[in-house]
Amino acid sequence: MRKTMLPVFTVIFFALGWALFSLSNTTVSQIQPRTLTLATTTSTVDSGLLDRLNPVFEEKFNAQVHMLSLGTGAALRTAENGDADVVLVHARSAEDAFIEAGFGINRRDVMFNDFIVVGPSNDPANIHNLESASEAFTRIAQTQSLFVSRGDQSGTHQKEQVVWATANINPQGNWHLSVGQGMGNTLLQSSELGAYTISDRGTWLALKDRLNLEVLIEGPVKGGDLILLNPYGVIAVNPAHHSDRDYELAMAYIGFLTSIEAQQMIDDFRIDDEPLFFADALNEQPNFEQYVPQSR
Repeated sequence: MRKTMLPVFTVIFFALGWALFSLSNTTVSQIQPRTLTLATTTSTVDSGLLDRLNPVFEEKFNAQVHMLSLGTGAALRTAENGDADVVLVHARSAEDAFIEAGFGINRRDVMFNDFIVVGPSNDPANIHNLESASEAFTRIAQTQSLFVSRGDQSGTHQKEQVVWATANINPQGNWHLSVGQGMGNTLLQSSELGAYTISDRGTWLALKDRLNLEVLIEGPVKGGDLILLNPYGVIAVNPAHHSDRDYELAMAYIGFLTSIEAQQMIDDFRIDDEPLFFADALNEQPNFEQYVPQSR
């Protein structure tokens, strides 16, 4: 009896051992994906950039990226409320306030492009080829030419406010239309109304074939006004404030966006052979100001 049972116990033990070994060595693809909630500016979504980047991250880390496409202000408020793991935004003063309040940590530069001022081809305010964005805004206000503002405290809206302030103008009246929309919808409304607006270059390039608008004021990418520079940063939500957020996955996403692979993908992302963004996470001389709030 013992001689017949021993092989049976041996087989059972071997099978159990193999099952445990297989479980302990389960491949990443067999584990339930973790979800990363990303609150991001609309330009990274409308331009199509994240549709290229996120699938690569998801495959590498067995994750699913849940994107909240918002203006920068709304993205940061969402993160403050604990409803996101990481933010990708483009308004440095707002980012600094977010970090100073303790809600964000480990900020990294990711990329930049610039803002442009677009408008109808007949250019009623005669701003075409002006070197100064604030001078262009002054002429728009003086002629009361229709201007469509995002009006949503996004990075683009905050840049618009900076330009108005530089021109010493508080835009008021029926000519200044605040729509509270993302960049894509703001451009479409401007096109329908024959109005001026300010746009990030990436969204403009993605939608320009659908618009009856022209670039009238260039940003620094093409030698224009430096005030229109548009840098993007990624920030993890501070787990000391929101311990239920996935801080480890947020840091993995930051590491991915600033990796050689992702930075090359950003530089290679083009429409009609024109780059939409310029990667700047990797430099021989790192900019240490990227990590901490700048003096304001």
